[in-house]
Amino acid sequence: MNITSQIKQPIFNEMELFEKKFHESMTSKVALLNRITYYIVNRKGKQMRPMFVFLTAKMVSGGIVNERTYRGASVIELIHTATLVHDDVVDDSNRRRGFFSINALWKNKIAVLVGDYLLSKGLLLSIDNGDFDLLRIISVAVREMSEGELLQIEKARRLDITEDVYYEIIRKKTATLIAACCALGAKAVIEDDAQVENMRKFGELIGMAFQIKDDLFDYSEEAIGKPTGIDIKEQKMTLPLIHVLNTCTPQEKKWLINSIKNHNKDKKRVKEVIAFVKDNNGLAYAENKMVEFQQEALALLQNFEDSEYKEALTLMVNYVIERKK
Repeated sequence: MNITSQIKQPIFNEMELFEKKFHESMTSKVALLNRITYYIVNRKGKQMRPMFVFLTAKMVSGGIVNERTYRGASVIELIHTATLVHDDVVDDSNRRRGFFSINALWKNKIAVLVGDYLLSKGLLLSIDNGDFDLLRIISVAVREMSEGELLQIEKARRLDITEDVYYEIIRKKTATLIAACCALGAKAVIEDDAQVENMRKFGELIGMAFQIKDDLFDYSEEAIGKPTGIDIKEQKMTLPLIHVLNTCTPQEKKWLINSIKNHNKDKKRVKEVIAFVKDNNGLAYAENKMVEFQQEALALLQNFEDSEYKEALTLMVNYVIERKK
């Protein structure tokens, strides 16, 4: 049994029913929209976010889920899908998980409108059922994700990102949605605000580790669906690079910044930058930070009684930093 199946095991029935409910939550009277959403549903990824919702809900409640849990998972997946569709337009990307992206098949205008449609469907699912507490959690996540993306764009222009600013960017851009999954999972089934906050923090820490792992892939030779050095080509400031920029000599820093700004399309120069970052402890430093976030997340699970849900969440945390793609 692969690791994803192992994680899904305690919530297998919930995930089956969720898929059906999620598909229903996307339907429209417009044939074109239905064709596109059908295409999206049939090319789904690992569905980590709904898994976080259900596992968290069952762990904090001793195995209970309710209709609010399903709605929470659907809202998260609708919003997440909307952001992916919009991201592909912003990044001018033609592929998503090995398939053509929506904008590649139906052009940018339709992709933007589909993203807007999915976002509104998510919000209405909460409003129509009076889940205003869940809606607040999701709305904060959407706001933070937008801020994170814009902060990254603003800083990338100047290449002056400190480690603290980098953590702020990834917290908002990536970690906030996983934090929302865990907070939603808890809030859907219990009223204990301290526990909900505990789970939100747990999700945030995993999200931080998840993004640093993604940064490390840029320096790996393994096939992971994106070419090595793509972040450097796109002038994205990642943790291995930031650490090396902050610890190398002024001369080396000048060469690095010049390479990223003016020679980021030169394959030979990009390879030299990757080698320099590796030789100057950039990867080891980022790996250590990733493990720190992972250990902090695992510590937050210690307060809960042992259960198959806690075990699956622990597996999930370890999978985040051990995954190969």
